[in-house]
Amino acid sequence: MTEELFREDGYLQRCEAVVTAVDERGVQLDRSVFYALGGGQPGDTGTLVLPDGGERAVSDTRRERETGEHLHVVDDASAISVGDTVALVLDWPRRHRIMRFHSALHMLCAVIDAPVTSGSIKVDQARLDFDLSEPLAKEPITEALNELVRRDAPMTTRWIGDAELDAQLELIRTMSVQPPRNAAGTIRLVEFAGIDLQPCGGTHVASSGEIGPLLVRKIEKKGRQNRRIIVVFDE
Repeated sequence: MTEELFREDGYLQRCEAVVTAVDERGVQLDRSVFYALGGGQPGDTGTLVLPDGGERAVSDTRRERETGEHLHVVDDASAISVGDTVALVLDWPRRHRIMRFHSALHMLCAVIDAPVTSGSIKVDQARLDFDLSEPLAKEPITEALNELVRRDAPMTTRWIGDAELDAQLELIRTMSVQPPRNAAGTIRLVEFAGIDLQPCGGTHVASSGEIGPLLVRKIEKKGRQNRRIIVVFDE
């Protein structure tokens, strides 16, 4: 299995790795700083640097649902062989925006007291769907989000076991996604001090202040019992 370096340090932008498999689906490595699509967060993009200095664009990073294989998608893998030592260089500006948006959604979870039915993060916006029937207003939610951003609360992560999570089921906010687990079977928690604590496998900024000013762009009714909130950066 690929060692996922981003789980412990979301700010790593480059690493060296050994190719463990290559096929039409993509390139597998023994370690990676590239996040694989999952949990509403898109897969990372960037560059794979070959031993001879040649480069291949990584257009996506995906995880095989059944096998858990971590795949770096490249257009042409013909010059890449098992055993090669390569370098991975992350498209950092893109990733950093995604990190800021993912952390913004944790702020949104703290503001809206309802289960999350689904979510999605893009480079230019992010959204969560909540199990709610009553209407919501954009302005008070925007104000509440920015108050949490201004707190500049630090983010930390830790791993807990099944028993500890079972004793705190209120931590699970997302109805449609299972909490992320590592190879040892433990679950990763992300905490913004005094704001939000929940299982999450994604990448996040070091503190809520790094998110920057936010704006609720739109609130949509997506069914009798579903409200979609779309947030953007107030740039």
